[in-house]
Amino acid sequence: MTEYKTVLKRAEDAFVERRSRFIGHAAPVKTEEEAVAFINEMKAKYWDATHNVYAYCLRDGQIKRYSDDSEPQGTAGIPTLDVLQKSGVTDTVVVVTRYFGGVLLGAGGLVRAYSHGASIALEAAGIVTMRECIMASLSCDYNQYGRLQALIPECGGTVDDTVFGERVTMYFHLTDADLGRMRPKLADATCGSVEVQEEGKKFFQVL
Repeated sequence: MTEYKTVLKRAEDAFVERRSRFIGHAAPVKTEEEAVAFINEMKAKYWDATHNVYAYCLRDGQIKRYSDDSEPQGTAGIPTLDVLQKSGVTDTVVVVTRYFGGVLLGAGGLVRAYSHGASIALEAAGIVTMRECIMASLSCDYNQYGRLQALIPECGGTVDDTVFGERVTMYFHLTDADLGRMRPKLADATCGSVEVQEEGKKFFQVL
């Protein structure tokens, strides 16, 4: 997998449905331990709520979990998980908190309410695409710096840091394909005197 979708940040949103208050919470997570910790945090924060329904999806092991938290089976956890799956997000946990308002919603009403709670939580958290990139660096003379500083973004790369010492060292990331296009341009611009050093791979947000 060279790309995946997740949420940008922790966020929440709320609405009222027939006097019941629903609060949707979403957060990016990397592991099942992080997902469980977030769920427990919400349960502790909203200890007096009637239900704290949750669902999460993880890339690692393709793990998918959900809980109705004592709502009628199939009316809460599965609809929440379904929103995650239809949105295409992973490495994401959602908790939908409900304060019961005294009016029964029925099975269909619960499904719609928990689906909506999950949807507004994802919207508040912001869905982003993450792409696997090569982390790279190059060192050049000061008289080459201006040209190479421009060449990196021209080739699709993003400069992450620049260190000015005896020479200028730029740290940047770009895709495999972009690096392939950059190498001959770099050789032409520097007469072969500067080469890219690859320093591993990491997922970065697509801007």
